[in-house]
Amino acid sequence: MNWQFHRFESLTTAQLFQMMKLRIDVFVVEQQCPYPELDAHDNHPDTLHLLCVEGDTLAAYARAMPSLESSLADAKGVAKIGRVVVAPSHRGTGLAQALMQRIVDELDTSYPDYEQVLSAQEPITAFYQAFGFVAESEAYLEDGIPHVDMRRGLPSSATHS
Repeated sequence: MNWQFHRFESLTTAQLFQMMKLRIDVFVVEQQCPYPELDAHDNHPDTLHLLCVEGDTLAAYARAMPSLESSLADAKGVAKIGRVVVAPSHRGTGLAQALMQRIVDELDTSYPDYEQVLSAQEPITAFYQAFGFVAESEAYLEDGIPHVDMRRGLPSSATHS
Protein backbone atom coordinates (compact mmCIF):
# COMPACT_ATOMS: atom_id res chain seq x y z
CA MET A 1 0.00 0.00 0.00
CA ASN A 2 1.21 3.45 -0.89
CA TRP A 3 -0.01 6.17 1.52
CA GLN A 4 0.01 9.76 0.25
CA PHE A 5 -0.98 13.05 1.85
CA HIS A 6 -1.86 15.82 -0.59
CA ARG A 7 -3.17 19.34 -0.70
CA PHE A 8 -5.51 20.04 -3.61
CA GLU A 9 -2.75 21.68 -5.66
CA SER A 10 -0.54 18.58 -5.50
CA LEU A 11 -3.21 16.12 -6.66
CA THR A 12 -2.76 14.93 -10.22
CA THR A 13 -5.80 14.84 -12.47
CA ALA A 14 -5.73 11.02 -12.27
CA GLN A 15 -5.68 11.11 -8.45
CA LEU A 16 -8.47 13.67 -8.38
CA PHE A 17 -10.56 11.53 -10.74
CA GLN A 18 -9.98 8.38 -8.61
CA MET A 19 -10.86 10.29 -5.44
CA MET A 20 -14.08 11.68 -6.92
CA LYS A 21 -15.07 8.35 -8.44
CA LEU A 22 -14.57 6.38 -5.21
CA ARG A 23 -16.48 8.92 -3.13
CA ILE A 24 -19.38 9.14 -5.60
CA ASP A 25 -19.50 5.34 -6.10
CA VAL A 26 -19.81 4.80 -2.33
CA PHE A 27 -21.53 7.86 -0.87
CA VAL A 28 -23.95 8.61 -3.72
CA VAL A 29 -24.49 5.34 -5.60
CA GLU A 30 -23.92 2.55 -3.04
CA GLN A 31 -25.58 4.44 -0.18
CA GLN A 32 -28.30 5.73 -2.53
CA CYS A 33 -27.84 9.25 -1.28
CA PRO A 34 -28.01 11.88 -4.02
CA TYR A 35 -26.34 15.01 -2.73
CA PRO A 36 -23.59 17.37 -3.96
CA GLU A 37 -20.69 15.12 -2.91
CA LEU A 38 -17.98 17.51 -4.10
CA ASP A 39 -17.84 20.72 -2.12
CA ALA A 40 -15.77 23.82 -1.46
CA HIS A 41 -13.69 21.94 1.13
CA ASP A 42 -12.05 19.76 -1.52
CA ASN A 43 -10.08 22.57 -3.10
CA HIS A 44 -9.51 24.64 0.05
CA PRO A 45 -5.74 25.22 0.49
CA ASP A 46 -5.72 23.85 4.07
CA THR A 47 -7.58 20.60 3.34
CA LEU A 48 -5.49 17.44 3.65
CA HIS A 49 -6.33 14.54 1.34
CA LEU A 50 -5.11 11.08 2.38
CA LEU A 51 -4.97 8.54 -0.41
CA CYS A 52 -4.12 4.86 -0.04
CA VAL A 53 -3.17 3.41 -3.40
CA GLU A 54 -2.55 -0.21 -4.29
CA GLY A 55 -1.18 -0.60 -7.78
CA ASP A 56 -3.41 1.60 -9.92
CA THR A 57 -6.36 1.42 -7.52
CA LEU A 58 -7.42 3.97 -4.94
CA ALA A 59 -8.14 1.59 -2.05
CA ALA A 60 -9.06 4.15 0.62
CA TYR A 61 -9.43 7.88 1.15
CA ALA A 62 -10.10 10.43 3.89
CA ARG A 63 -9.83 14.18 4.19
CA ALA A 64 -9.26 16.58 7.05
CA MET A 65 -10.01 20.29 7.17
CA PRO A 66 -8.09 22.19 9.86
CA SER A 67 -9.74 25.48 10.79
CA LEU A 68 -10.66 27.75 13.64
CA GLU A 69 -14.10 27.45 15.21
CA SER A 70 -15.01 31.09 14.78
CA SER A 71 -18.42 30.56 16.39
CA LEU A 72 -16.80 30.19 19.81
CA ALA A 73 -15.98 33.23 21.94
CA ASP A 74 -12.47 31.90 22.43
CA ALA A 75 -11.91 30.40 18.99
CA LYS A 76 -9.92 27.20 19.08
CA GLY A 77 -8.53 25.01 16.38
CA VAL A 78 -10.45 22.00 15.15
CA ALA A 79 -9.77 19.59 12.34
CA LYS A 80 -12.87 18.08 10.75
CA ILE A 81 -12.31 14.61 9.36
CA GLY A 82 -14.63 13.49 6.61
CA ARG A 83 -15.24 11.41 3.52
CA VAL A 84 -13.66 8.37 5.20
CA VAL A 85 -14.08 5.60 2.64
CA VAL A 86 -12.64 2.20 1.72
CA ALA A 87 -13.21 0.74 -1.73
CA PRO A 88 -15.56 -2.28 -1.68
CA SER A 89 -12.73 -4.45 -3.02
CA HIS A 90 -10.60 -3.66 0.06
CA ARG A 91 -13.16 -3.87 2.87
CA GLY A 92 -12.64 -6.31 5.70
CA THR A 93 -8.86 -6.12 5.42
CA GLY A 94 -8.11 -3.73 8.30
CA LEU A 95 -7.56 -0.89 5.86
CA ALA A 96 -10.20 1.31 7.52
CA GLN A 97 -8.31 1.11 10.82
CA ALA A 98 -5.01 1.92 9.10
CA LEU A 99 -6.63 4.85 7.29
CA MET A 100 -8.01 6.36 10.49
CA GLN A 101 -4.77 5.81 12.38
CA ARG A 102 -2.83 7.63 9.65
CA ILE A 103 -5.17 10.61 9.54
CA VAL A 104 -5.33 11.07 13.33
CA ASP A 105 -1.56 10.62 13.63
CA GLU A 106 -0.98 13.27 10.95
CA LEU A 107 -3.36 15.67 12.68
CA ASP A 108 -1.76 14.95 16.08
CA THR A 109 1.63 15.82 14.60
CA SER A 110 0.77 18.73 12.30
CA TYR A 111 -2.02 20.26 14.42
CA PRO A 112 -1.28 19.20 18.03
CA ASP A 113 -3.42 22.00 19.50
CA TYR A 114 -6.48 21.13 17.40
CA GLU A 115 -9.31 18.89 18.54
CA GLN A 116 -10.61 16.51 15.90
CA VAL A 117 -14.28 16.28 14.96
CA LEU A 118 -16.33 14.20 12.57
CA SER A 119 -19.89 13.34 11.69
CA ALA A 120 -20.12 9.54 11.96
CA GLN A 121 -22.78 7.39 10.42
CA GLU A 122 -24.56 6.05 13.50
CA PRO A 123 -23.95 2.32 12.89
CA ILE A 124 -20.16 2.78 12.95
CA THR A 125 -19.69 5.10 15.93
CA ALA A 126 -17.91 2.26 17.81
CA PHE A 127 -15.28 2.22 15.05
CA TYR A 128 -14.45 5.87 15.74
CA GLN A 129 -14.62 5.40 19.52
CA ALA A 130 -11.65 3.03 19.17
CA PHE A 131 -9.62 6.10 18.11
CA GLY A 132 -10.71 8.21 21.05
CA PHE A 133 -13.74 9.92 19.50
CA VAL A 134 -16.67 10.56 21.84
CA ALA A 135 -20.26 11.19 20.76
CA GLU A 136 -21.39 14.73 21.48
CA SER A 137 -24.82 14.73 19.88
CA GLU A 138 -27.90 12.60 19.59
CA ALA A 139 -28.43 10.87 16.26
CA TYR A 140 -29.75 13.13 13.50
CA LEU A 141 -30.53 12.63 9.83
CA GLU A 142 -28.04 13.95 7.31
CA ASP A 143 -29.03 13.24 3.72
CA GLY A 144 -31.39 10.55 5.01
CA ILE A 145 -28.68 8.67 6.97
CA PRO A 146 -28.48 8.74 10.80
CA HIS A 147 -25.29 10.51 11.96
CA VAL A 148 -23.72 11.41 15.30
CA ASP A 149 -21.30 14.29 15.91
CA MET A 150 -18.10 13.05 17.55
CA ARG A 151 -15.05 14.78 19.01
CA ARG A 152 -11.54 13.62 19.86
CA GLY A 153 -9.72 15.76 22.40
CA LEU A 154 -6.19 17.07 22.09
CA PRO A 155 -3.52 14.42 21.37
CA SER A 156 -2.28 14.43 24.95
CA SER A 157 -5.74 13.40 26.17
CA ALA A 158 -6.75 11.08 23.30
CA THR A 159 -6.22 7.35 23.40
CA HIS A 160 -5.18 5.23 20.47
CA SER A 161 -6.27 1.69 19.89
